[in-house]
Amino acid sequence: MAKLTKKQKEALAKIDKDKLYSVDEGAALIKEITNTKFDASVDLAIRLGVDPRKANQMVRGVVTLPHGTGKDVKVLALVTPDKEAEATEAGADFVGLDEYLDKIKGGWTDVDVIITMPSVMGKLGPLGRILGPRGLMPNPKTGTVTMDVAKAVSDVKAGKIDFKVDKTGIVHAAVGKASFSADKIAENAKELLDTLIKMKPAAAKGVYMRSIFMSSTMSPSVQLDPKSV
Repeated sequence: MAKLTKKQKEALAKIDKDKLYSVDEGAALIKEITNTKFDASVDLAIRLGVDPRKANQMVRGVVTLPHGTGKDVKVLALVTPDKEAEATEAGADFVGLDEYLDKIKGGWTDVDVIITMPSVMGKLGPLGRILGPRGLMPNPKTGTVTMDVAKAVSDVKAGKIDFKVDKTGIVHAAVGKASFSADKIAENAKELLDTLIKMKPAAAKGVYMRSIFMSSTMSPSVQLDPKSV
């Protein structure tokens, strides 16, 4: 195992491994132990008591973080000409259709979110092998396939994130930046956790929130108390 740096040792020493922290305590502690030269992302990893292989236990959805993600989200709007002005005014970084489909075919994926309309989805099918693995395929469930392109673009820009449980039953999501105040990190985290609780599948048995870990890029993780949520 790699040797810990002095900073990493100091950070680890501040975490009580036997303690389950409240969301507020966790957010404050993560701020205290994060000392990177860049503005680190603060992430949650939530292990759910679901079997994601079963369709009736799939947990997937969207949440708007009250304080945004702190990240400048690059949005591509793949729309017909009549919707271009609307998408541009709402703040989309790239707007168009065929020229961007050609760019994606050529391997260009320098965006965070793609928003499109139902009539365009047919053209995106063949690009699934490029967009799918990168999590860029628009989906009506996450609000990225819609006729209300302007609202979809502004929602994403305001801090709407989508999440889904992975095959091991864990939801990973960024809930802010280390430069945020501890209150803002905690409020964003609570919004995500509340949304997950509301989405508990009826078919899920036993304990739903198994464990919650908060960490920042390169910081050790802090275990939160699921009961405090």
